[in-house]
Amino acid sequence: MLLRRVVVALAAVGLLAGCASSASTGGSGSGSSAAAMSNPNLDTGTSLGGAPAPEIRLTNQFGQSTSLSQLHGKVVLLGFEDSECTTVCPLTTQSMVWAKQLLGPAGDQVALLGVDANPDATKTSDVLSYSRTHGMLNEWNFLTGSLPQLKAVWSAYHIAVQVERGQIDHTPALFVIDQRGREQRLYLTQMAYSSVSQSAEVLADEVSSLLPGHPKVGSSQSLASIAGQGPGTSVTLPSALPGSAAAGSGAVALGPGKPRLVMFFATWLSETSDLRSELELGNAYAAWAARNGQPGLTGVDETVVEPSASYVRAYVGALGLRYPVGLDTTGRVADGYGVQDQPWFTLVSAAGKVLWTHDGWLSLPALQTAIQHPPHPPDPTRTPAPP
Repeated sequence: MLLRRVVVALAAVGLLAGCASSASTGGSGSGSSAAAMSNPNLDTGTSLGGAPAPEIRLTNQFGQSTSLSQLHGKVVLLGFEDSECTTVCPLTTQSMVWAKQLLGPAGDQVALLGVDANPDATKTSDVLSYSRTHGMLNEWNFLTGSLPQLKAVWSAYHIAVQVERGQIDHTPALFVIDQRGREQRLYLTQMAYSSVSQSAEVLADEVSSLLPGHPKVGSSQSLASIAGQGPGTSVTLPSALPGSAAAGSGAVALGPGKPRLVMFFATWLSETSDLRSELELGNAYAAWAARNGQPGLTGVDETVVEPSASYVRAYVGALGLRYPVGLDTTGRVADGYGVQDQPWFTLVSAAGKVLWTHDGWLSLPALQTAIQHPPHPPDPTRTPAPP
């Protein structure tokens, strides 16, 4: 128990997500390979030694009382997730889903469980909305309760939760709990889109080791670090708007050659904003940019954490957008552009240099002003002048 408390307490104190990134802790199984251990975007897990998992008794997205103990007999993937999160939590959710899918029929012996880590959004409707927009409505139990109830669970699992300037920070923890209700392993989700499938494989390998017969995991990808595709790299993405004038040839190009304003988003932002109106506002910007010789707009959907590419195409295709929208199906573009939240704007020069970034939506006048007079990003190579 002492080892568990030391490890998890360190995670809780030093590793908060806004919902943000965290440091890798090392581990075993498939993640013990040298490639995985040297991958800064992949946490290979920390052993918890089989300590009994504290009981959880809260309310799921359907208003039903749900407990951890009623899931005994199955391996449980337990994630602590902000019900309004637009950063790291969707990565945790997706890795849980894919881990279960990688086990094939044996995935029926796995239960997915989430606990709300947002003290300002604790209603049943909050966890219902998150579950619906992420395509998880009937895929898991996402639990919430009164703030005192949630705080008791956070404390029992050593989850740090704090609110600073309206930003929810919490430990991005994912626990693997065996069939007898014992904690086996702790993972800390990294803020890296391209490593979601790798995290899912590491999780699936751990779960397989706990299941009878150790079922085969349906993936054997490399766990080495995946290079991002930044604005200095020419990239062609599949279009979310095939057959439209905005799609052109059916593919969306990024990279050097001409200045661009790149807008990263995901359809589940409809939970926290009027996404339809924000995307349609892009039409007004695109028209203004064309009239005034300003960088054109390119949308990039973060498809790696979406229910499916077809879902994105159906959503975006109904909006009548007049600018190209590409599908980042691997997450490499988001990582290459340094995306840390959704939505995320990046203004790049014709040479592929980042001129400006912004986290969050902007009004059209504010966006026009930022594009015409972008604040200069800090130069990390510049030595500050002496006082």
